[in-house]
Amino acid sequence: MNENLFASFIAPTILGLPAAVLIILFPPLLIPTSKYLTNNRLITTQQWLIKLTSKQMMTMHNTKGRTWSLMLVSLIIFIATTNLLGLLPHSFTPTTQLSMNLAMAIPLWAGAVIMGFRSKIKNALAHFLPQGTPTPLIPMLVIIETISLLIQPMALAVRLTANITAGHLLMHLIGSATLAMSTINLPSTLIIFTILILLTILEIAVALIQAYVFTLLVSLYLHDNT
Repeated sequence: MNENLFASFIAPTILGLPAAVLIILFPPLLIPTSKYLTNNRLITTQQWLIKLTSKQMMTMHNTKGRTWSLMLVSLIIFIATTNLLGLLPHSFTPTTQLSMNLAMAIPLWAGAVIMGFRSKIKNALAHFLPQGTPTPLIPMLVIIETISLLIQPMALAVRLTANITAGHLLMHLIGSATLAMSTINLPSTLIIFTILILLTILEIAVALIQAYVFTLLVSLYLHDNT
């Protein structure tokens, strides 16, 4: 196959205009809503999952931290639906773009850190210098802790980008191998195709897990600053 391995990660365009915004706005349209007093099974299951997820993330927070519950639940739903839609053939996954992941990570991290400095400035500054630090090591530890704080949003974005991109590349390679082997050896093709199905199931799990991990880490940063 002559197709570029990274062609699926190029931002799509429609008539020369970027279509990434439309793709980002598409997942919320797939979330079902109910207009009736009695919900069906799909709506009930959806509400149960949202309640379970929010309960796991919000139990450790105080009253101020729980004000972020709607934002965090919306974040995990958006990332999960975007990751899952990216597994469809000939689709585009916005979470493979580092710029988009940074655009999600930096404001959330900055909001949590600013809230910490506004409400608990002593505790926030205490994180830069662990108790009992020898005097000669104080400047070095302050620099290290400052760097570790500033690198948190980058780590969030890179983790999500790397995991989603690696899975898509692996599926692309195994799919290409399955297509190439189909005209050479049928038993080998069936084995590779079985591996591809198992990998697809794994990628569905990874898409959901990475959405949960991203949101959970944001929640932990919020907990440290409230």
